[in-house]
Amino acid sequence: MSDAMTEGGDGTGHRTTVTEAEVDALVQGICFKTGPPRALGVELEWLVHERDRPQHPVTPGRLRAAYTAVRALPLGSALTVEPGGQLELSSPPAASLMECVGTVSADLAAVRAVLAEDGLVLVGLGHDPFRLPERFLHEPRYDAMELCLDRTGPAGRHMMRASASVQVCVDAGHEEPGPLGLGRRWWLAHQLGAVLVAAFANSPLMGRLPTGWLSTRQLMWTEIGADRAGAPPPYGEPRSAWARHVLDSPVMCVRADDGPWEVPERLTFREWTRAHRPRPPTRADLDYHLTTLFPPVRPRGHLELRMIDAQPGEDGWIVPLAVTAALFDDPQAAETAYRCVKPLAERALNLPAPHNPLWTDAARRGLADPELREAAVVCFAAALDALPRLGATAEVTDAVAGYLERYVARGRCPADDLLDASPGVRLAPAGSGPAAHGRKDTPS
Repeated sequence: MSDAMTEGGDGTGHRTTVTEAEVDALVQGICFKTGPPRALGVELEWLVHERDRPQHPVTPGRLRAAYTAVRALPLGSALTVEPGGQLELSSPPAASLMECVGTVSADLAAVRAVLAEDGLVLVGLGHDPFRLPERFLHEPRYDAMELCLDRTGPAGRHMMRASASVQVCVDAGHEEPGPLGLGRRWWLAHQLGAVLVAAFANSPLMGRLPTGWLSTRQLMWTEIGADRAGAPPPYGEPRSAWARHVLDSPVMCVRADDGPWEVPERLTFREWTRAHRPRPPTRADLDYHLTTLFPPVRPRGHLELRMIDAQPGEDGWIVPLAVTAALFDDPQAAETAYRCVKPLAERALNLPAPHNPLWTDAARRGLADPELREAAVVCFAAALDALPRLGATAEVTDAVAGYLERYVARGRCPADDLLDASPGVRLAPAGSGPAAHGRKDTPS
């Protein structure tokens, strides 16, 4: 779903200097737009592989040519490219679940057709199982990002180049309390998020070997560090908590109109507003700073749920979109989800996501964890009951019911299929059938 913020491009706009108090007020006003939940969106990241030789890297030249052709398509969704060459489609805000599904499905079909002409396929995996790709984008933003994230180890490079996700965007909710209220939805997103991590884990391999985590992608986010990829505790008033987090998070870089961008050591935005060095921060700098924070739930006017691994199959992304939409936007399902995940909050030990035991267990064990499995069964059943009230078609409800039966009820997730197929796993391209996304094969 389109961003509520303006990144400021090259740093030439919004040059008005901001104070600490102004940042606090701006963040609280911009990042949470309340009102009845009316819009839904999804952002889909995909790995791009060779159709016939997925273990071989796609050359930058072929990717550039393919993306030039894709950008010429008349898409309803915004198309962007991630630093490692991953393709991302971001839907426009949709008035209903089926409107969102229809727009993105049509766009994906068009994109796949163009890529297929060059022997390329979209692959739904949370982390590339074969390699850490070379960086495809070489721009000041990504040069600075890589330099900054390298200070905490290799996880940042994996996040930038090798990860892919399904990000579901829901409205922030009512100002008033209740199942669809802002405070309840903010809290629910952080507790239910662990259930979504476990149910949709789909990245157990790195360098073709098991990592010991069903969601290696989530492990990488955790290792980046709480100040960059963490969240404030989900208790109390969301606006003030998020504003404090934004001010106390380190600045990734100080942009410049010319030359490389400066990457300061441990300069928080709060300190920047006070010291005015290396130059005074501007509104554009604040807007940009917000895009460099990667919590599992990111407020951007709406709430962006970022914890779901990319899913296998041509339409696998529809299930997490439908389940999440139902659990947030149907009052009855939202109340069921709230009551269901409330006992799980004790395992979080009042620590913010994803740096707490609940989220760690979800990423490592998935639905083999009995409590997470029980919560997932209840939540999926509630979503399945709610989907007809949201106007979902039989195809969507059947997909959710099938996922519940195949995975959730059995305490499994797509990562388990990949592990069953290893070692020597070769991944079939998206759309080759729900049972064929992992099979034993001898790499060529």
